[in-house]
Amino acid sequence: MTWLPDFDPIAGDSKSCDALDLVVVPRTRDLGGGFAVRRALPHGKRQMVGPFIFFDQFGPVQFLAGQGMDVLPHPHIGLSTVTYLFDGHITHRDSQGNVQDIQPGAMNLMTAGRGIAHSERTPAVERSAPHTMLGLQSWIALPQGQEEIDPSFQHFGSEMLPTITDTGISARIIAGSAFGLASPVKTVSDWFYVEVNLAPGLSAPLDADHEERAIYVVDGTVAIAGEAFEGPRLLVFRPGDRITVTALTPVRMMFLGGTALEGPRYIWWNFVSSSRERIEQAKEDWKQARFGPVPDEAEFIPLPEKSY
Repeated sequence: MTWLPDFDPIAGDSKSCDALDLVVVPRTRDLGGGFAVRRALPHGKRQMVGPFIFFDQFGPVQFLAGQGMDVLPHPHIGLSTVTYLFDGHITHRDSQGNVQDIQPGAMNLMTAGRGIAHSERTPAVERSAPHTMLGLQSWIALPQGQEEIDPSFQHFGSEMLPTITDTGISARIIAGSAFGLASPVKTVSDWFYVEVNLAPGLSAPLDADHEERAIYVVDGTVAIAGEAFEGPRLLVFRPGDRITVTALTPVRMMFLGGTALEGPRYIWWNFVSSSRERIEQAKEDWKQARFGPVPDEAEFIPLPEKSY
């Protein structure tokens, strides 16, 4: 997915407990046709949680027959994109020749490294009738020593990811480790990403072993240390504290975070790097069509005059 210029999200909740560092109310942007994006990261007070440097929720949106999502080919460097769906389908195409239909519950990880271009579209079969879409896209900034690695692509269907299912609780480990289980996804740094669903009255722990941690409440209301938080919200916690999340309503949320990177990153449009000069080179590479073509795509997003 491509960067969308917007103002920083704003915080809107009172401080709940000593362990809670920041509450982000994602800012909503209508992209037209009722397609809404809610951005939680980057935030004016927090660029990253672990290596998570970008966090968008797209939808829920209802498309009419013949309509769908069309993100034209665009470039990335210095990051990995994670696309995760709750509803709907997306066809991913990239300049490495990968073509993949993404379905709900699957893990789609594209590592840009030194550079890759991709498109994201609703497949034709999905457009033949009215349909809905709800999902998340995150960017994982790469460590300085790994920013220029070769581009790569991983896809794991929902049935390939470890899950926990019990009465009133379910969890899918998308990346990293949680609840004693480990995802098969290969990562170049230490980070984790987990979908957790809870029935009202039930609780789940957020592992204190991870250096930086957050919970993104997609929908529903949770209680933490006596404070209630209604989704969508990104709750960022301080290191080390034991956190227990209790559902006050049916809740769908994401646990995320990992080891902090060596320092901040520059972000310009869809480029992430520890070097301003590298971003300038990426801008010129896109203008000169050096990223390579995306299969079955004739159009592309031109380099904007400014990012944000």
